[in-house]
Amino acid sequence: MVFEALTPWRTSKSPSKPAEPFEPTPFPILAFRAPVKLLLYNIYHLVTGLRSAPNPSHPPIRVVCISDTHNNIVKDVPEGDILIHAGDMTGDGSIQEIQKQIDWLASLPHKEIVVISGNHDTYLDPRTRPSLREDQRSGVIDWKRIHYLQHRRLSLTIAISPEDHDGSGSVNSRTHLLSQQSRHRRITLYGAPQIPACGPMSVHAFQYPRGRDAWSETVPEDVDILITHTPPKYHADLPLPSGMGCEHLAAEVKRVKPILHVFGHVHWGAGRETVWWDGCHDAYEKGMNTKSQWSHGLFNPWLWGNVIRVAYRGLRGLIWDRVWGGQGSHTIMVNAAQMHGITGKLSNPVQIVEI
Repeated sequence: MVFEALTPWRTSKSPSKPAEPFEPTPFPILAFRAPVKLLLYNIYHLVTGLRSAPNPSHPPIRVVCISDTHNNIVKDVPEGDILIHAGDMTGDGSIQEIQKQIDWLASLPHKEIVVISGNHDTYLDPRTRPSLREDQRSGVIDWKRIHYLQHRRLSLTIAISPEDHDGSGSVNSRTHLLSQQSRHRRITLYGAPQIPACGPMSVHAFQYPRGRDAWSETVPEDVDILITHTPPKYHADLPLPSGMGCEHLAAEVKRVKPILHVFGHVHWGAGRETVWWDGCHDAYEKGMNTKSQWSHGLFNPWLWGNVIRVAYRGLRGLIWDRVWGGQGSHTIMVNAAQMHGITGKLSNPVQIVEI
């Protein structure tokens, strides 16, 4: 979510008014307004959630993912090889607020730290920087050891010793021998901050009009980890009733198929899911994209057809996984927002992924 803790006017308190787009819609309203899509959503997440977790490479790289800290400090950040912050470090986006977050992040023990901007990090977008007071935009940011990605590709070489991830806290003789042969893994990241418009263009950074394609052919094909601030549409983005992510980003992620996609922005969507690039996913997105202007989709054969395809294709993929051990092409998607809804508190769990 974007505005909840910082611009309270976004929150509807009246039960007679519909929920704001960045707030979860109550289940009874969803059941009335979009019953078939609600069924489609739950079948898709049931069959994909029962599949095995993707197997990481060996040795694995441990990626710690956070986002949407809004000037707050995350306590007890878990250790890892790479720490990623997917934007909205600040509230007002002044240079002073940004520097405080950088100072904190740079003090953490992770081997590499990668950061992108969010729409609240106003100073980092030259188009919105003039909205800050002069004292809020004077000075120079010291990024220290942090890699800041703004439409930029980055390649990192990570040295990994076996004991880094053995989980035992001890090193036996065999592990000690192997540790003398620490492996190096090369990983490629790409970060981009742009989001569909959700506030004043002169204040909120890196926005483009909702519906405009700001993504096609922008992400390098060799990217292992993609970092954006907005979610892709229909994945960890409050997908019902209409989805708050970007459909063009979703298409770009499908084209590139990174191992890991980290984002934030929609606080209520925090969590992770694995997207398997197969017929089940295709039917899910087609069904979610179906427009039903009457009867809430109850008599829409195209929508019901995609519900059946999701169930059939999903069950077939589940059997292929659980019986035959096949996994197939996939992307782990992580909404790493730390801010919990409109509470103003960082209570969402830090996401850790091994790839």
